[in-house]
Amino acid sequence: MCPVRAAAIAALLAGAALALAAAPMTPPQPRAFGDRPSVEQLTALGRAMFVDPGVSANGRLSCASCHDPAAAFGPNARTPSPFADGDPAHAGTRAIPSLRYARFAGRFTEHATDDEETHGVDGGPTGGLTWDGRADTAREQALIPLFDAREMANADAASLARRVAAAPYAARFRAAFSAPGRDVFADPAQVVAWMALAFEVYEQAPEFAPFDSRYDRWLAGRAALSPAELRGLALYRDPARGNCDTCHPSRRTGGRAPLFTDAGFIAVAAPRRADLPPLAGSSASQPLASRARGAEADLGLCRSGRPGLSEDPSFCGRFRTPTLRNVALRTRLFHNGALRTLRDAVAFYATRDTDPARWYPRNADGSVHAYDDLPADAAAFVDREVPFAPLPGGRPRLDERDIDDIVAFLRTLTDADVDAPAAAR
Repeated sequence: MCPVRAAAIAALLAGAALALAAAPMTPPQPRAFGDRPSVEQLTALGRAMFVDPGVSANGRLSCASCHDPAAAFGPNARTPSPFADGDPAHAGTRAIPSLRYARFAGRFTEHATDDEETHGVDGGPTGGLTWDGRADTAREQALIPLFDAREMANADAASLARRVAAAPYAARFRAAFSAPGRDVFADPAQVVAWMALAFEVYEQAPEFAPFDSRYDRWLAGRAALSPAELRGLALYRDPARGNCDTCHPSRRTGGRAPLFTDAGFIAVAAPRRADLPPLAGSSASQPLASRARGAEADLGLCRSGRPGLSEDPSFCGRFRTPTLRNVALRTRLFHNGALRTLRDAVAFYATRDTDPARWYPRNADGSVHAYDDLPADAAAFVDREVPFAPLPGGRPRLDERDIDDIVAFLRTLTDADVDAPAAAR
């Protein structure tokens, strides 16, 4: 194994035991055996397992069922988002995110500082994976759907290991991960540990971060943007109009391509999904965010299970800022999937507080029930900065043409391999 690859494997293995703490078992740390597993073996097995419905209890659900490679590793037009399969007990509560570019999120920290960008100012909670940031690594995140009763529903490590042992790639798995003179399938905990690591390595493959949208090509001087797209970019960056750049940075920094997310957490008060019953109870009685459903409130960060966050109400209602790369492919927007079109999402930012009746239901007395997907005691912590803050006289920061132009710009963020108009040109 070349020194670079050996170092990469060593770095990935070093934190495996910690990342697997969220699993329903505590497996020992995976080990490398001489020149194996190689990055190539881990990637190939991660790719094979990603599209294998056999790793689910019912044999019908693979990772790719919700994270379709042809849809930038997010839901395709036929995938219900939030997840649904006809069984009410399995109904998801959150929009399915894309896994593309997720590897750049970084570990969760309650106090993010960046001397270069913010000169040491505390940026607050940042990083982690999933909408509430409860997973720190792709290894940890991969275990959530594998053992969630509403998703792949594996009862334990032993049952999952048996499924992998019966898979078409079982011989390759055994050859890559068995200790000398041993069979990895004799130790289900090790099977799960290697699975999680293989998923993480696969998610570092080039197809998860191509950086080849038309906007990337424009930044490199190899493509043009239309007048509407350029107006949209200007509005996007204008701190007095769209102010999108604050949470979704669009500029190169240190020679790095923009990720279009600061990985921070913000409460935007997305409207409650119309198919859910009104909220019941108060925030004090809400379950962990990942288990909220029905008439319960999904409070995001403050119910993520992160130590110390549940006692601070200012964290309630906050969700991780997603990347806007490939956002034009999303069929459901915001953490709860309440909005169905990109234009509606941009219009929501412009008019949430100037025309709340457009987004929220009315109370019995005719008043608007603003922020209806949050308990009343969480409303104080909803973000009200630009573009939410209205202009003098209560006018929105963005008019209808502005919204159209920003949407036009956002469509330039679609990667070339999943950009249908680009493929037709």
